[in-house]
Amino acid sequence: MKKLIGIILSTLLLIGVVGCSSSSSSSAPTGEENSSGAAKKPKKIVLDYAYYSPTSLVLKEFGWVEEAFAQDDIKIEFVLSQGSNKALEFLNSGSADFGSTAGAAALMAKAKGAPIESVYIYSKPEWTALVTGKDSAIKSVEELKGKKVAATVGTDPYIFLLRALDEVGLTAKDIEIVALQHSDGVSALATNQVDAWAGLDPHMARVEVETKANLFYRNVDFNTYGVLNVRSEFAKEYPEQVKKVIEVYEKARKWAIENPDELAEILVKHAQISPEVAKKQLERNDFSEPVPGEKQIEALNAAGIILQKGDIIDKNTDVPTLVNELINPEFAKEVIK
Repeated sequence: MKKLIGIILSTLLLIGVVGCSSSSSSSAPTGEENSSGAAKKPKKIVLDYAYYSPTSLVLKEFGWVEEAFAQDDIKIEFVLSQGSNKALEFLNSGSADFGSTAGAAALMAKAKGAPIESVYIYSKPEWTALVTGKDSAIKSVEELKGKKVAATVGTDPYIFLLRALDEVGLTAKDIEIVALQHSDGVSALATNQVDAWAGLDPHMARVEVETKANLFYRNVDFNTYGVLNVRSEFAKEYPEQVKKVIEVYEKARKWAIENPDELAEILVKHAQISPEVAKKQLERNDFSEPVPGEKQIEALNAAGIILQKGDIIDKNTDVPTLVNELINPEFAKEVIK
């Protein structure tokens, strides 16, 4: 009798173990797990928004990011980036998880050891040009020699300036670069403290409309793409959250294409510019290619050569390898079928 009871108890114990194992495997979420068996998730996600990234303004306006993460009980916070350099400062310090920059600015940061990856294209903009006041005698890049030019170091306008100079056989040493944030640069131009300015929208569109400033050198191919960067540590630890952020960016991108008038209204509201200025800025944005790929790699390799010539990226750096480490299309490919 005791032997029979022992067999029954052993059988019940085995059934219980098997049953528990089956339940755990079928209900466990994918991805990394913590000690309680739940998928790891951040308590808070910090994203930037920027006047040069219209889709980020859409997300800020409609609360779609907060909505997407509400069921996961993840807090969302936005910070304003005044330029690529500021967005990269946020990422480097860990005070933001996602930051909007120009591709070339991200490359510069990556070359200096910034642990970031470019995972999404929020637009292909012609957001920079070389600008003078309407009465300036400067009509060509060659005429900048010996002149004062305002630029925000570490941003696409700055790199655009270097590429424009290189094209005519000049370098940064041939001019006096006055390092100013974008808004201060346009003010310096308006008050004749500098001879020219490496401009950025919407500030550039505003002075073009309001003061008839002259965009005396334009080259859309020297503008690198607008990229959404994520901290590499965050991407490794929370891949599902990265994909969800890209999903809401995709929602904003499609909305922007379908609602250009409403998009202009949002830009007017947040950047505090006129409808005419907003329209001009948006005319210079292409939202059609969201997945990073060969076009971005080609553009960044070209920018990297100029940055090496200017001793901004070490001459011994393998630029193509650096670019490939920066551009990560896998998240976007998975989200955007």
